Amino acid sequence: MENLLGQGRAAIDLIVDENSFAENALPDLNLPYEDYGPGAVVGSARINGEVCTVIANDAMTFNPRFPVVYAGVIGLEEGYKMALAVYRTLAMDKDKPFTEKRPLVLIVDTPGNGPGKLEEIIGMNKATGAYQLALAEARHAGHPIIAMVIGRAISGAFLCHGLQADHILSLTSEFGTMIHVMPLSSIARITRQDVERLSELSRTNPVFAAGPEFFWQLGGVEELIKAIPEMKAAIVRHIAEVRQQKQTAGVTATGPQGRGIAGEERGGRKMRNVILAQMREEYQAVAARYQPA
Repeated sequence: MENLLGQGRAAIDLIVDENSFAENALPDLNLPYEDYGPGAVVGSARINGEVCTVIANDAMTFNPRFPVVYAGVIGLEEGYKMALAVYRTLAMDKDKPFTEKRPLVLIVDTPGNGPGKLEEIIGMNKATGAYQLALAEARHAGHPIIAMVIGRAISGAFLCHGLQADHILSLTSEFGTMIHVMPLSSIARITRQDVERLSELSRTNPVFAAGPEFFWQLGGVEELIKAIPEMKAAIVRHIAEVRQQKQTAGVTATGPQGRGIAGEERGGRKMRNVILAQMREEYQAVAARYQPA
């Protein structure tokens, strides 16, 4: 394969042990109906002989109940289905020590949430929020969570399906991978800046650029993978690293908390500490007004 864009299901077989993936094979998953959240692929597999939970999004299907959910979009049902898979994993391993908590492998290729009016009314934010919370709880419970970006990782869908992981890995931009908050056209509309000006900034500024190399510079990616066959070994290696980090430095040593520090070290967040110091200084100047007597 030249790339894995849209191939979330195919990527599962490239990452886990041969013929080990069993879709929906999580005890008491209890999906409302058979084709619930068809864009979300969840199940159990083995990676390097170890049982893990796999959560991927399938860009080759669509949800007939929600017309805007297609091409990898994570919709209302998909968000809840992914959250259910995480909570079933938590329940299965709740009495196990850290060293035996099964990993969660997230395979990421999503263009965003793209909710329609119906999803917004029902509670799209609750579905994606439930998935984010589930992953955060699993991370703090000791489960190693590795996100593998194989295509697009964009906007709110990446926020719930990837950013809560302990470590984020990504194929390099040669494979068409893309990581960013939103398209430049949307940023231009919100910030009222010319698209041409933002396009110019995106060539050098990692905040506006879309490639995974820029996100690495911001501290968001732990490793860039340069060949598709290297994905499995990298994931196995990072599972071991995350376990070690959790044991020696605690469950908060990995995940979102350390990415700002990594970004500063890599030169992508040069103003981070300056702004933090300014905020602390301004807070201290007024804190006495709000503290109890």
